[in-house]
Amino acid sequence: MKFTTKLRIAGAAAFITTGILTQTAYAQEETIKVGVLHSLSGTMAISETTLKDTMLMLIEQQNAKGGLLGKQLEAVVVDPASDWPLFAEKARELMTVQNVDVMFGCWTSVSRKSVLPVIEELNGLLFYPVQYEGEESSKNVFYTGAAPNQQAIPATDYFLEELGVEKFALLGTDYVYPRTTNKILEQYLKDKGIAEADIFVNYTPFGHSDWSKIVADVVALGADGKKVGVISTINGDANIGFYKELAAAGISADDIPVVAFSVGEEELSGLDTTNLVGHLAAWNYFQSADAPVNAEFIKEWKAFAGEERVTNDPMEAHYIGFNMWVNAVEAAGTTDVDAVRTAMYGQKFPNLTGSEAEMLPNHHLTKPVLIGEIQEDGQFDIVSQTEPVPGDAWTDFLPESAVLESDWKELACGMYNTETKTCVQLNSNY
Repeated sequence: MKFTTKLRIAGAAAFITTGILTQTAYAQEETIKVGVLHSLSGTMAISETTLKDTMLMLIEQQNAKGGLLGKQLEAVVVDPASDWPLFAEKARELMTVQNVDVMFGCWTSVSRKSVLPVIEELNGLLFYPVQYEGEESSKNVFYTGAAPNQQAIPATDYFLEELGVEKFALLGTDYVYPRTTNKILEQYLKDKGIAEADIFVNYTPFGHSDWSKIVADVVALGADGKKVGVISTINGDANIGFYKELAAAGISADDIPVVAFSVGEEELSGLDTTNLVGHLAAWNYFQSADAPVNAEFIKEWKAFAGEERVTNDPMEAHYIGFNMWVNAVEAAGTTDVDAVRTAMYGQKFPNLTGSEAEMLPNHHLTKPVLIGEIQEDGQFDIVSQTEPVPGDAWTDFLPESAVLESDWKELACGMYNTETKTCVQLNSNY
């Protein structure tokens, strides 16, 4: 009798435990999990922390609207700590342990390249919000930042046509984005008639701080009286030392203009901009954009994050990407990656500059190109703005890439050779 009673008690306990576990699992399914994969420490925290906060605001706003598919969204935040292999580990953790439905994250291309094999293996979905070098098209990534034809090429044209620059210093952090972008720009400049001797290329490590010799070399480039311009793909907190050295050397924007691809309002908020006035940045959005939708976004951001906080281009990319994802999930009726991906093609959503973004079959957006001059208050005076330009995954300015096309909707291929009419499917190391 005692033995039977013990069995009944044990069985009841097991039933209760199973019930608790089932309820816990059910409760977890009651939220749609959104992975946030941005560095909150290390050299890239200066840029990426704001993007984490942006995602938290967007998720909070969506939940206030009633969530998605009848469920609340849950942010799952991790810190890859500016450590590129750790990005891959954290992405795997988000997908296999946390079971997120989508990820928004990365800044540098090396972090994205680290994540790429993982999300392709596990069929995850990543929205990548930062300008990059192109030369890649994964079915598991939507590239909501600028491709080279939406930033680097128009900025170079501005130097050539508006400022009369004759010699170019291509300064970058030593990783894939600057190296590939500068490879494209070197060829583009040569095609425009710029001699190889008039193109100075230099790379420095993340966090580089001693800029004296490099700035001296740039100054020396103009010893013959030709106009020199700097195209900067310097990333992270290394920008602080670079601009300080320019100021220490007495270099103004009139002397040697700099156009940066990774310096926006957030980076300038920590600098004394007195000596930077007139230098340039090329993006697809500036906080100073005059549009009602932007005024509302800025108001919401400051209410969420604090009056002193500024907005910037990658924030807009997350804003567009997140809202397109929400609309695609609603259209698909599920968060299933393959169904959402199909529903993403042709999605349209207002950008913050007053026009409309559209997601193309090559997983890139249409984006306007803006060039802004740095002002003393750390904001930008927009001196040039285009209509939305379709993003190009494969550049037209390198022979090996000019023949390639990305079309995941009709061709189901990110690397289609238009000459051989074949699809070259490679892994993440395109």
